[in-house]
Amino acid sequence: MGLERPETNAKTPKRRRRSSEEVADRILEAAAEEFELSGYAGATTAAIARRADVTEAQIFRFHASKQDLFHAAIFTPLNRHFAQFQARSAAEPPSVRDGKDLARSYIAELQDFMASHSRMFLSLVVANAYSPEATKGIDALEGLQAYFERGEAMMAARVGSESRVAPELMVRVSFAAVLANLMFRDWLFPVGMADEDEIRHAIAAFVIEGIEANGRI
Repeated sequence: MGLERPETNAKTPKRRRRSSEEVADRILEAAAEEFELSGYAGATTAAIARRADVTEAQIFRFHASKQDLFHAAIFTPLNRHFAQFQARSAAEPPSVRDGKDLARSYIAELQDFMASHSRMFLSLVVANAYSPEATKGIDALEGLQAYFERGEAMMAARVGSESRVAPELMVRVSFAAVLANLMFRDWLFPVGMADEDEIRHAIAAFVIEGIEANGRI
């Protein structure tokens, strides 16, 4: 019995055409991974394109430059995080949303977010220190500015006219406290000084005390 010859006219199934939104998301995810692994200077759009399974031309359709892609890869998830937090907190009953519970929830989520993106934040800090043209200065980071503006509005609503320190300063100081404690953890907390939960609790208590000093929450 002879072997059957394979069909010579079999068609290779076509790959489903990806939507613009899917391509944009793949690019941002790949860029975030590449920047985390290689830093701003080491990451290339060619490597990002390979990781995202797209062409470099497709990357530059969405982002004018590597700098713009770097910004988007960091601050798009940051904005999404804050928007989701806002939506959840608005849906909770007032008894849960008022006071320290809201502050603790906010700080805990901020800590979780920063921990999961710590390499990205470190890459931003290093890029700003050694390649300031890559970050264009903090005023050019629209995602972070939007984050601060939302935080200022929430803080202003909590402390109102009793505010001793301007809400725009308080929200930035709070953000900086969480970020600095994460970025310099190995320097600040020697092995054996405190475990993860104790450090997180101390950071949250520090920020909440600062907010309380600025007015009742």
